[in-house]
Amino acid sequence: QVQLVESGGGLVQAGGSLRLSCAASGRTFSNFGMGWFRQAPGKEREFVAAVGWSASTSVYADSVKGRFTTSRDNAKTTVYLQMNSLEPEDTAVYYCAARRGVLGWTPKAVRDYDYWGQGTQVTVSS
Repeated sequence: QVQLVESGGGLVQAGGSLRLSCAASGRTFSNFGMGWFRQAPGKEREFVAAVGWSASTSVYADSVKGRFTTSRDNAKTTVYLQMNSLEPEDTAVYYCAARRGVLGWTPKAVRDYDYWGQGTQVTVSS
């Protein structure tokens, strides 16, 4: 069983930055595909970013491209989401997710992940 624990959420003004962390348990972390999703009130959970075995394999939603960066530290079994130039529309609960292996992985698909964190609230004020 893998446990994911997010941290780093909070309240920030528009234009500000936050860095989310997701600490994973388990010794096979380096084999996991890691994703970030968010869910705003009354909306479906949506893809934000994902990273495979290395940062060169990261992908992003169009809405955050150029503003958000995801990275991972396999030694610390942690994945990060650096969020810059935040907008009120970025307000949501942010979740990290893990998939066992990357073969056949569709990073943007909620159904393709095996484990989920509990979420961390990000609120951007205008």
